[in-house]
Amino acid sequence: MRPLQMVDTKNQYLKIKPEVDAAVLAVMESSQFIGGKVVNDFAAGLAAYNGSKHCIPCANGTDALQIAMMALGLEPGDEVITPSFTYIATVEVAALLRIKPIFVEVDARTFCIDPEAIEKAITPKTKAIVPVHLYGHAANMEQIMAIAAKHGLFVIEDNAQAIGCDYRFSDGRVKKTGSIGHIGCTSFYPSKNLGAFGDGGAIFTDDDQLADMLKMIASHGQSKRYYHDVVGCNSRLDAIQAAILNIKLKHLDEYIAARQKAADHYDKAFANHPKITVPFRDPGSTHVFHQYTLILEGVDRDGLNQFLADNGVPSMIYYPVPAHRQKMFDAFGGSSYELPVTDWLTERVISLPIHTELDDEQQDFIAGKVLEFVNR
Repeated sequence: MRPLQMVDTKNQYLKIKPEVDAAVLAVMESSQFIGGKVVNDFAAGLAAYNGSKHCIPCANGTDALQIAMMALGLEPGDEVITPSFTYIATVEVAALLRIKPIFVEVDARTFCIDPEAIEKAITPKTKAIVPVHLYGHAANMEQIMAIAAKHGLFVIEDNAQAIGCDYRFSDGRVKKTGSIGHIGCTSFYPSKNLGAFGDGGAIFTDDDQLADMLKMIASHGQSKRYYHDVVGCNSRLDAIQAAILNIKLKHLDEYIAARQKAADHYDKAFANHPKITVPFRDPGSTHVFHQYTLILEGVDRDGLNQFLADNGVPSMIYYPVPAHRQKMFDAFGGSSYELPVTDWLTERVISLPIHTELDDEQQDFIAGKVLEFVNR
């Protein structure tokens, strides 16, 4: 059996090595390392794939979120509603801009922000909602967009973990996550479903004026070279990463299908176990399984994590401390929040290896070790 990894980026690369190597070499030979045709081609291809009018590449997913908030004109003292059960970047950028994150509960089944909790948290200072499509499952965007329209709020989708996910509305329309809100943000961190060989990110919108503002902010606030209209930052996707992503974008649906197949295999192994809840699939959303995350009940979760490590099985706890309990948010009243569902999940979730290169032998070994511990 091949060694187990949370994400096997090397063997994924080896399958497309000739294409990737040729694309990288072409950039090296062109000596156009920043911007240019390769980056523009990737932006156009990703926009088309995502069903978005505009795609603005940037340096990473965290920058994408920050640039989105800047482009919408959010100011110190404004409030944005966000889940606490998320990677810290979602809320870190708000704090960086002195915007107040308002933490709300998530749905215990999907791990995504609870629309009813959003409605209760709205105040006159609320300017935006930041739903996170966690682990590859879509948030309830139909309800979220209805709430946003009712209260005149912006929606910034954190789509760093769910690129390629299809969301179905009640009227039958299907849209990709990241193309539904006013702005969508994603990451190309190497472990993502569409991962670069370094950092990278992108921002999506259908609004022409907003797209112009996003582009300006990502490029030092300039509308044309050396003419700076707004305060911006420096956030670029380099051409080598764009070249690699151009190749991998062609395989994205194949990668998603491989992850879904692996998730189904795990599901069968853990079916109907009284102490294990497998990931929920809403019929209105295609889960793309950036993570395969179990909920354990009556199990020493941290003990299982250590047992798996001792047996050569990597596993991860995403996220052991929710954002509202992080020290950095003390100044924003983080410790005053009562989010029992979020706390309940952080004590019970564990993620198993899932990637495009998993085979049945590896998964049977992983599942067997989980069950060996849980059934003690």
